[in-house]
Amino acid sequence: MNKLTKVGLSALCGSLAAVSSANAGEMTVTGGVDMSWTSLGGNSSTTGNPIGIGSNLTFKGSGELDNGWTFDLTVAMLNNDAYSNSVVAIDMGGLGKLNINQGDSGNGIDAYDDKMPTAWEEPWGNFVGTGVKLVSGVGPNSNVQYTTPVIGGITIAYAWAPDMGSGDVADLAVSGAAGGTTDGGQDLTININPSLGTEILSGLNIFAGGHQTHNTVQSENNLYEGVGGITFDIGPVSLGYAASGVSTGQEAASEVDWYKNKMYGVAFNINDDLSISYGNHVSRQGFVNQTDASPVEMEIDSWQIAYSMGGASIRLASTEVDNGSYQTTGNVYDKEAKGLSVSLAF
Repeated sequence: MNKLTKVGLSALCGSLAAVSSANAGEMTVTGGVDMSWTSLGGNSSTTGNPIGIGSNLTFKGSGELDNGWTFDLTVAMLNNDAYSNSVVAIDMGGLGKLNINQGDSGNGIDAYDDKMPTAWEEPWGNFVGTGVKLVSGVGPNSNVQYTTPVIGGITIAYAWAPDMGSGDVADLAVSGAAGGTTDGGQDLTININPSLGTEILSGLNIFAGGHQTHNTVQSENNLYEGVGGITFDIGPVSLGYAASGVSTGQEAASEVDWYKNKMYGVAFNINDDLSISYGNHVSRQGFVNQTDASPVEMEIDSWQIAYSMGGASIRLASTEVDNGSYQTTGNVYDKEAKGLSVSLAF
């Protein structure tokens, strides 16, 4: 009996030593604060308090396995110390990368919702709510993504969410079904840099992606999303154009049947610290029965300028929205906003 106890303790100590060795790594914390002043105009002129503050903290740990694979853990905490997402990324060298993601991840097709060049934010992403419907795929859900190594300038990624719409859970737990109308979703994306060994094409990227959510309701179809576009960096100028769409799968006459988006952007880096940009995003919403409800077109324009000096960034944006949230009644959804943002990173 005593002999068995000693053997067990010896084995346990050996296991603990192995775990300690495998877990050797480091943990870092980075963060910053964004401060903004917003001025609304047009039909969205009720400003109230124009001062906004956003705080961000990111905890990141990293380590390396005995076989040379590396791993990272990233936990993001956004405004008011609110949890945003957790990411476990494993770099398997020549075998590609594995990403296990919880929260609003930006995996899959969500990474391509709007890749247009900009000095700061997407046209729909600053100072004024637009209600625009973008492709998102499995990105907002807990998902697993595999990314191939870069081969001939081509990278392919496959992302899978076991249950679309379910809440995030801790380890050793389950969420339950998300309303019982959907189950799994999957994304497939491709990014191509066809430089062909030439310097002039080194800034060219072509991307495309698709998504499917399986709908378990027999009276509705599956949801599909797709996106395709191109960006090109040449000297200080960046150009981009893309189109995307969502087929909702709804069949009732009063339901939204589809969304179609097209977007372009131009950015100019005046120097290493100063850049300006213009972005345009047009989104159309169509219904199952277009006799009763005609398609509605929303348009968003945004001029932006950004200047950085060390850990500080100053950004200005002027944005206009026509038919925000796909509403046309009385022009109350035509909006204007101008804003100043100052960001400090540490």
